[in-house]
Amino acid sequence: MRLRAAALASACGGVLHGADVEVDGASNDTRSLRPGQLFVPVVAERDGHDFIAAALAGGAAAYLTARPPVGGTAIRVDDTAAALLSCGRLARDSLPDRVVGVTGSVGKTSVKDLLAAALAGTLRTAASERSFNNELGVPMTLLGAPDGTEAVVLEMGARGAGHIRRLCEVGRPTVGVVTSVAAVHTELFGSLDEVAAGKGELVESLPPSGTAVLNADDERVAAMAGRTTARVLSYGDSGEVRADQVACDDELRPSFRLRTPWGSAPVGLAVRGVHQVGNALAAAAAALACGVPLDAAADGLGRAVLSPLRMDLQRTQSGAIVLNDAYNANPTSMAAALRALAALPGRGRRIAVLGPMAELAEPACAHAEVASLAAELGVEVIAAATHLYGPDPAEDPVVAVGPLGRGDAVLVKASRAAGLERVAEALLST
Repeated sequence: MRLRAAALASACGGVLHGADVEVDGASNDTRSLRPGQLFVPVVAERDGHDFIAAALAGGAAAYLTARPPVGGTAIRVDDTAAALLSCGRLARDSLPDRVVGVTGSVGKTSVKDLLAAALAGTLRTAASERSFNNELGVPMTLLGAPDGTEAVVLEMGARGAGHIRRLCEVGRPTVGVVTSVAAVHTELFGSLDEVAAGKGELVESLPPSGTAVLNADDERVAAMAGRTTARVLSYGDSGEVRADQVACDDELRPSFRLRTPWGSAPVGLAVRGVHQVGNALAAAAAALACGVPLDAAADGLGRAVLSPLRMDLQRTQSGAIVLNDAYNANPTSMAAALRALAALPGRGRRIAVLGPMAELAEPACAHAEVASLAAELGVEVIAAATHLYGPDPAEDPVVAVGPLGRGDAVLVKASRAAGLERVAEALLST
C-alpha cells in the first residue's frame, strides 16, 4: 500500500525528517526488505537501529527510529513497535470491510493459507506471510496490502490476555475465525479457560454486521457464540459447514464433499493430512461469509499451498518418505501428525523424530502422552533435544534413524525453537 511518509508520521505522532517520500509496505528485517518499504527497527535480542544504514542501502524509502536520524527520510518516534501499530491503523483505513481475523490454538496458519486461496479466485486478496501474527506481523500485513486489495486475511496469535484485542483494534476484522482451544501457551495463559478467554477476544471485537466462524466440535469455541453480537456460522461435524465422503489418497491428500447452507461441492485438497479437512471447512465458511460463491471457494481450496515446514511430504533417493512438519508443535498437532504418519500406505518403518513442545503448563505429562500415542500407533520415537519422551535424546537424529528404504516414512516435528527442519533436510540428502 502506497502511503506518504508525512501521513505515517502524523498517524504515529512522530516527527518527519527529510523528504516526504512515498512508502510501499514495511519490513523489520533487512534480509527480506524490498526497495520502497518502510524499515522498522525493533529492539529485541539485537537492536534493529544498528541496521538502519543497511536498510537504506537496500532501498528502504524511509525508516522509523527512536534514535537521532542518520540520513535519508526518518520518522522519529518514542517507540518503534508502538509506532508501527499506529501506521497499521492508518493502512486499515484505506482497506475494504472484508478483513478476516483467524486465531486458535491449532490450525490458524493452515486456515489462513486455505482461506487466502479460497478468496483469491474471486477477490484480490492480501494475507499474512508465513506466521506473521503478532504486534509486528499484523500491521505489516496491512501496510503490505497492494492498492486495490478487496480482502485481507490476518492471522492473529496470542501469548496472553489482551493480545488479540490489541490486534483487533489495529486490524478491525469483520469476520473472525476461531479454530480451537487447546493446551498451547498454557504456561503463559495459565489454563484452558484462560486460553479460551484470550482467543475469544476476536469474536468480541466483531461488529454486529460481521460474522463469527466457530468450530462447533470444540465446546470452548462453540461457547463463544454467546460472546459476540455478530452472526455466527459454525463448521465441523455438527456445524452448518461440514464434510462428508472424506477420503485420503496414498500421499495423505484429503478429498470430501463440502456441505453448506449455500449448497454442496466436491473439494480435493493438495495439502496433507485428514486433519486439514477441518481447517478447510473453517476457510470455506469464512470465504462464504465474505460473499465468495461456493464453487469458487471449493476450487480455491484445492489450489491452496501451506506455509513452509507444514506437512511437507518429500521422498529420499531410496524412495522413503520424509514428512517435514517442523515449524511448530503442541500436543494436538503432534497427535494429528503421528496419525497421518501411521496412515501412510506400506509396511516399512514408521519413525518420528520429535523435539520439545514449548510453553506447556505440564510438559512432562504432555510429552508422555505423545510418546504413548506413538507406541499405540506403532511409531518408533527418536527424541531430539529433550528427555521428556522417555528415551535419551539422540546425539545425531539422522544417525539414529539409520538407512531408509522404500516403504519407510519419517516424521520430523518440534516447536519452532528446536529448528528440526535441519534434520529433515539431512534425511533427504542421505
